[in-house]
Amino acid sequence: MSILIRNGRIITADADQVADIYVTDETIRAIGKDLDLKADKEIDASGKLIFPGGIDPHVHLDMPFMGTFSSDNYETGTRSALFGGTTMVIDFILQKQGKSLQAALDEWKGRSDGNCVGDYSFHMAVTDFNDSTKKEIKNFTDKEGITSFKTFMAYKGALMIDDRQMIGLMEEVKKCGGLINVHATNGDMIDYLIAKHRAEGKLSPLYHYLSQPEITEAEASERFIAMSFYTGCPGYIVHLTCEGALNAVRNATKRNQKVFVETCIQYLITDASLYEREDGAKWVMSPPLRQKKDQETLWAGINQGLVQVVATDHCPFKWEQKLMGKDDFSKIPNGHPAIEHRMELLFSEGVNKGKITLNKYVEVACTNPAKIFGMFPRKGTIAAGSDADIVIFDPNEKHKLSAKTHYMNVDYSAYEGWEVTGKVKTVLLRGKVAIEHNHCHVDKGFGKFVRRSKVAQIV
Repeated sequence: MSILIRNGRIITADADQVADIYVTDETIRAIGKDLDLKADKEIDASGKLIFPGGIDPHVHLDMPFMGTFSSDNYETGTRSALFGGTTMVIDFILQKQGKSLQAALDEWKGRSDGNCVGDYSFHMAVTDFNDSTKKEIKNFTDKEGITSFKTFMAYKGALMIDDRQMIGLMEEVKKCGGLINVHATNGDMIDYLIAKHRAEGKLSPLYHYLSQPEITEAEASERFIAMSFYTGCPGYIVHLTCEGALNAVRNATKRNQKVFVETCIQYLITDASLYEREDGAKWVMSPPLRQKKDQETLWAGINQGLVQVVATDHCPFKWEQKLMGKDDFSKIPNGHPAIEHRMELLFSEGVNKGKITLNKYVEVACTNPAKIFGMFPRKGTIAAGSDADIVIFDPNEKHKLSAKTHYMNVDYSAYEGWEVTGKVKTVLLRGKVAIEHNHCHVDKGFGKFVRRSKVAQIV
């Protein structure tokens, strides 16, 4: 099927033009003014913005955690992402300690294969690096098309690895042309503070936040950056939240070191005062929400080029699951639903309020994730030869976010009643109209696994 999109204002990371887009066979074939072409379907995008499909490189779908599973599976999660203009996600496989990386991949494929509505890929989280798992790295980068490997400096006794393992993994990943993602918070200090607050009977959600002070993230970020510098392995800090951690990145530039940084939409627009609410468990995530001054730092970091990506760390749990920790903050499943709202919130709070430009918006939501994780220019841009992943967006339509209207499989909204300016109207995924008139036109299984190349492009 061929599609001709007429008269839209096309925004990429480095361009802004009113033109037509011609699509056939999953691919963008031509872009230009008043294209003299016929198509099976024409879409008039006059007065609308056209973006590349969004890429969220940090989600957790159908993930086992704290005795339960995140409530969005691969079908509901990727479908709700499409409604919000995100055409591709990268999820995290979690290796079980004592088990192989391959066993973890097989387990995750068992949940994802044939169930995704939108496109997807994986990061491989290494929780037990040893001589056996070392030998598996090359298979992932060369044969599986999984070229990014996550490590945790927190979740002691479950996911956390020590610095010795980190160094060994970095050296092997560098050799194989991959990238290390890191959850950079000081697990030992957090473990101590959790135990201290519990012993003192301080059990409300506020103490989740107080158990992870800014210094735990700043210290771990600096330590990770130092190890990345020593080994020469490309490093990417996920969900960076605060001024102290970003200053560690800023300091690294003084020795000409490049560190990739991701923040998440919630850290840009919400703060830790929410933990004092009766329903504060809704915002229990790790790292926790921070202060207003950290929001200012993160917006500045985006404009300074220190923060390259805005993701979500989407990991939803229903309210009944959150109530597992009603009497003890340490038992609240960590996670926050946002996969559907990232693109609209970032536009409304960023572009519409003059904090970032349209080009920067596309850069951090679409293009940089594609470049860093080895998918550009197939994904992340609007260009001849690229996948026809296209979002048609009304920049003026106002609407309110609510659990009553969202498509995520969670029974509350972290943004209930939030008024947003800008709405996703139509979404194409590989040349097929996936979202139109507030209806999803593709079924589970339409989403494809995207194999990624080895080298992260400098952005």
